[in-house]
Amino acid sequence: MTARGLARRAASGERDRIQQLERENRELRQANEILRKASAYFAQAELDRPSKR
Repeated sequence: MTARGLARRAASGERDRIQQLERENRELRQANEILRKASAYFAQAELDRPSKR
C-alpha cells in the first residue's frame, strides 16, 4: 500500500473515531441532563416534605 493509501485509511479511521466520540459525548450530555433534572426534582421533594420535628 502506498503512503497516500495509508494516510487515507488513517484519516478515515480518525474520522470514524471522532464520530464515535461525538456520539458518545452527546449521549453522556443527555444522561447528565436527565440526572441533573432528577436531582433537582428529588431535592425539591425533600424541601416540600413536612419536617419530622
